[in-house]
Amino acid sequence: MALKVAVNGYGTIGKRVADAVARQPDMTLVGVTKTRPSFEARSALDKGYRLFVTGEGKAQDFEQAGLTVSGGVEDLLREAEVVIDAAPGKIGGANRALYDRLGIPAVFQGGEKSSVADHSFSALANYAACLGSRRLRVVSCNTTGIARAASRLSSRYGVRRWEATLVRRAADPGESKKGPINGILPGLDFPSHHGPDVQTVLPGLPIHTTALTVSTNLMHVHVNQVQLERVPADVEELVRVFSGSPRFKVFEAGDHVEGTPGVVEWARDLGRPRYDIMENVLWRQGIHLAGDEVRFFQAIHQESVVVPENVDALRAMFRLETDPLRSMAITDRTLGLSPRGA
Repeated sequence: MALKVAVNGYGTIGKRVADAVARQPDMTLVGVTKTRPSFEARSALDKGYRLFVTGEGKAQDFEQAGLTVSGGVEDLLREAEVVIDAAPGKIGGANRALYDRLGIPAVFQGGEKSSVADHSFSALANYAACLGSRRLRVVSCNTTGIARAASRLSSRYGVRRWEATLVRRAADPGESKKGPINGILPGLDFPSHHGPDVQTVLPGLPIHTTALTVSTNLMHVHVNQVQLERVPADVEELVRVFSGSPRFKVFEAGDHVEGTPGVVEWARDLGRPRYDIMENVLWRQGIHLAGDEVRFFQAIHQESVVVPENVDALRAMFRLETDPLRSMAITDRTLGLSPRGA
């Protein structure tokens, strides 16, 4: 029997997660929620997803807009075996009381505090530790990107010190209230919250992060300097470590992808829905080795990088697949992600 999944919140992350769940051979999407009528609510119905009302929303507002709803959020949850909470940040934490009252397991997003769940989750980093959990938190886009890379380097070489500067996008493409911004905004907290968040996935990782926000809405870029305990033979070995891992894409010099606009154009040319880029993106020329220190850039697509992690979190929770690489292979195949080594 396929796992019956509800998605509470059909916005930037929720609509992508709903599409991903609907493609899985071992899952069924029961329905999605919105608080008010919108083009996203209409598109959900156009895709055949059942629509439910959540929050302060009113069914009559949807009906007046010509949108058929199948009930309220509690009606949806009673039909499901698990809920993926994709509500805006901080609202998911408040929703936990409802999930607990109804006895339904839940997956939360990185905008919530780590205490909302039993574990923070990243498929490459700690899948096995999360098997059988009732509440998981898929960490944020930036934390997901760092945790993936850290899982590759720490497991093979060990890490003495990790310094990362995060160059963050100012807003998502669909947002207008946050921009445009003609400026660069430094994050004045040391460290930024990203390092401690990575440590909720990989406890003990010696990482320090800083962040700044720039005038773009395409992707984030991380500048990483990592001191390793064991030294790779050469840069080509590091390239093989990254490119041979799931959810990494390494561009070669001959690809002529010079920055995030080129990455987006690559995804568009592949026909990716919404030009989603769910892989960590690295540049071969941007990976350097100097003694025991590796330096590399990686780009992270804020709208979609966490989507496959939500799917794998479900398999871990319900032990649909106990091997993380097998779960990831299923997810990545259904989502059309780059195969390892491509």
